[in-house]
Amino acid sequence: MARFLFVVPPLQGHVNPTVSVGRDLARRGHDVAWTGLPGAVDPLLPAGALFLPAGAPEALGHVNDLRDRSKGLRAAAAFKFLWEHVLLPLADAMADGVDEVVDGWKPDVIVADQQTLAGAAAALRRDLPWATSATTSAELVDALAALPLAAQWVDEQVTAFAARAGLPETLPDGRPASRALRSSDHLVLVFSTRRLVGEHLAFPASHVFVGPSISDRPDRTPFPWDWLDPALRHVLVSLGTVNTNAGERFFAAAAEALAREPVQAVFVAPPALPLPPADNLLVLPRVPQLALLPHLDAVVSHAGHNTVCETLAHGLPLVLAPIRDDQPVVADQVVRAGAGVRVRFGRVGPDELRAAVRQVLDEPLFRAAAGDIRRSFEAAGGASAAATQLEALLCVD
Repeated sequence: MARFLFVVPPLQGHVNPTVSVGRDLARRGHDVAWTGLPGAVDPLLPAGALFLPAGAPEALGHVNDLRDRSKGLRAAAAFKFLWEHVLLPLADAMADGVDEVVDGWKPDVIVADQQTLAGAAAALRRDLPWATSATTSAELVDALAALPLAAQWVDEQVTAFAARAGLPETLPDGRPASRALRSSDHLVLVFSTRRLVGEHLAFPASHVFVGPSISDRPDRTPFPWDWLDPALRHVLVSLGTVNTNAGERFFAAAAEALAREPVQAVFVAPPALPLPPADNLLVLPRVPQLALLPHLDAVVSHAGHNTVCETLAHGLPLVLAPIRDDQPVVADQVVRAGAGVRVRFGRVGPDELRAAVRQVLDEPLFRAAAGDIRRSFEAAGGASAAATQLEALLCVD
């Protein structure tokens, strides 16, 4: 059988989709491994996963610290910060280590997350079959189209990294290195569907929409299931794994909005946050999100791609408060698809947030649209479809 190497960044939302795909490949008899920054990626993987370290974690710094430093940045400034202080340092920190892993473990196929340029560079230099793992659809819809100077700057920086990684500015097939590193011409696994991303958009044949990869991902995080009252509706309020510490004002507004509502609200937030005491609010630092979603009626989220897709995979509507990076793009996709409403993260008050939650809970069109997207996810095939597409790369010359 074959060897598949997943090259991933130290971000839970980018690692999670690969876990189910990797397990499906392993069940088919293949060898599967992950590589990334040690001490940063390996804790995100399930027990028993083969992890091959690439680089040193101190070379990048703490992701949460970087996210906090970017607080308040928007549009071009936010994208520049992401590339300048996260993605490009990550690429440089991982480049030599990924090369050593590839030369030592000898994968047949490389699956490089769209934010790990080092994996793409290693595959291109060796002419190995490889796939882009598109764990967010922002770049696929050209999020920088309205910011030409930012787009030009990113291209210049990626071109400079390509040179450092030993790639020419233009590849033998005529593609610019900046484009080739960011999107495989063999396969782009899009963990979404056209129903959500936009049915009006055109994509190359290499882009395969497999839907969310959320099967076979056990989570042993404890949860007080007896707290849930079956007579009430339930709402999850979460800002994901890297935005929680920047959300004190938002969490306070959400708590005030929901404290007197006939719902139970679960907050994924630091327990020390000064939220108003209320019997219908539960604050936990972590929850078993996939296990909890079937018990919910709506989700209030930062519009992180993973949370959005997991929510819609359960046919639930959303209230979206995007903060930065790809989140505004994802939020707009959900709103355009009719499955949620958007509020302003930095300005929304309790009254507006309360009205938004009531809207998605009470107006059936939101849940109907979410159900339609759920069916598109089911038809796409998820982890199994992704594994089948990756196996097809074994036949690429």
